[in-house]
Amino acid sequence: MTKKLLFLFDTDPVASVFDTVVGYDGGADHIIGYGGVTPESVGALVDGCIYTRGPKEKQFTAIFVGGGSMTAGEAVFKAVKKRFFSNFRVSAMLDSNGSNTTAAAGVALLAKAGNLKGKKAVVLAGTGPVGMRAAAMLNIEGAEVAITSRDKSRADAAAKAIQERFGFTPVAIEAKDNAARAAAVKGAQVVFAAGAIGVTLLDEADWQNDPTIELLADCNAQPPLGIGGVEAIDKAKERHGKIVIGALGLGGLKLKLHRECVGKLFESSDQLFDCENIYAQAKVLA
Repeated sequence: MTKKLLFLFDTDPVASVFDTVVGYDGGADHIIGYGGVTPESVGALVDGCIYTRGPKEKQFTAIFVGGGSMTAGEAVFKAVKKRFFSNFRVSAMLDSNGSNTTAAAGVALLAKAGNLKGKKAVVLAGTGPVGMRAAAMLNIEGAEVAITSRDKSRADAAAKAIQERFGFTPVAIEAKDNAARAAAVKGAQVVFAAGAIGVTLLDEADWQNDPTIELLADCNAQPPLGIGGVEAIDKAKERHGKIVIGALGLGGLKLKLHRECVGKLFESSDQLFDCENIYAQAKVLA
């Protein structure tokens, strides 16, 4: 039987252990990781994937682009796709920093808990990989999206990048501290916290009695959590009359989604998994 080979093209110096483990759990027979991959160096690696097996066996070779930077990952993913032609292609997936699968799990659970269409949604720390992808997925659901950053220039740059990739421009908000972030979520119905681990972005007192906030999701599992008053294990838990989702509450779906997408890479040789179809798969699993 032809072995299922998954090649990790990681933009960080060393290929991700996390992505390796989940790749095996997703059904790969062998995983080969390359670190420090760039758009300039990936071509020869792609050639090794597309020229070595016949048309019927190509579906058993797949590419996973990862690493800590979504910007770098997008550039490599673009270079990978550019190398394909005719039947010389294999399936590939982009999930730098777990951003597509993490954001998809969080937004899919929010969408399951309540209709997001027309709702005002604020992505706290929305300039990182997860935040930018979450903003795009909230837009897919019809929400009016804003992103925050401690630095206005970073918020503006992220909004521009989102516009270039997804065709809409979220509102960019400078929010240097918790007080500013509390002000940013006033009037919003949805709050999605996508900040670094161990950083509280919103205090419990700033949302518990807010009459407009309906849904909150937090991606930070390491104390102190990103949203005060939300427990990591919360999964559509009601707190203060709002529905809240914690990092571990969405983490189960994130891992299931990651494994599911890896498995689907081996179903044919022409699949490309990025934000939109990863999110669509998350909604099915949710």
